[in-house]
Amino acid sequence: MPEPAKSAGAHPMRLVLIPAVITLAVTLLRLIGELQGWSPRWFSTQTGGMIPSGVSWIVGITWLAIPFGAYFALQLVHAGQGPQSIGKALLLAAAAILFLLVYRYILYLFPPVGFPRVLIFIWLCWAIAGGLQYFGWPSLFKVLLCYGFAARIPVAIVMFFAMLGNWGTHYDYVGMPQQFSMDPVPRFLWLAFFPQLVAWVSFTIAVGTFAGILAALIVRPKPERSFPIR
Repeated sequence: MPEPAKSAGAHPMRLVLIPAVITLAVTLLRLIGELQGWSPRWFSTQTGGMIPSGVSWIVGITWLAIPFGAYFALQLVHAGQGPQSIGKALLLAAAAILFLLVYRYILYLFPPVGFPRVLIFIWLCWAIAGGLQYFGWPSLFKVLLCYGFAARIPVAIVMFFAMLGNWGTHYDYVGMPQQFSMDPVPRFLWLAFFPQLVAWVSFTIAVGTFAGILAALIVRPKPERSFPIR
């Protein structure tokens, strides 16, 4: 059956406002901590990929997709905008998480692609993982898409100025290989703009959807707002 009519209280922009402000505050806190040389355990300037070392990931925004994904999902279910099939949504979300874990091994099936062009393949993989979620829970996908852009556009802006001024933070890739040395414009596009607004937004959608579906299953809705499990 189709999703019920949208509730004003579940409008994507309304739902993401406070989470976006919290995420921006965390981004600025991380930036200030790195610039001021606060404890590297919490404010590491080293870029560690998807899983930073130590506990520096706590003062970061990547993991926020989990609690906010759960929050968005519960709000949508409460507003009568749950998925048509929670089983299908869970399957697509689980497939996306699995794909994000193994996609790098697919690289070995193709001829070697030089850097930075290999990044296009990585972005595409992450975009597929995120895009699949539209077919499982369209309403949650739209909310997480809005949140993803609200979270990552400020990061891209910070990275632009960090790279321009060589601030010595993880936002300008301190400690990364020599191949990351490029002219300012291509460096920003390859290492900040597209990764943040394509890859990391897609990652946020995939992880947020998985967390949201689990939350919806754990916190079962009232009978009049229940969703079919098939």
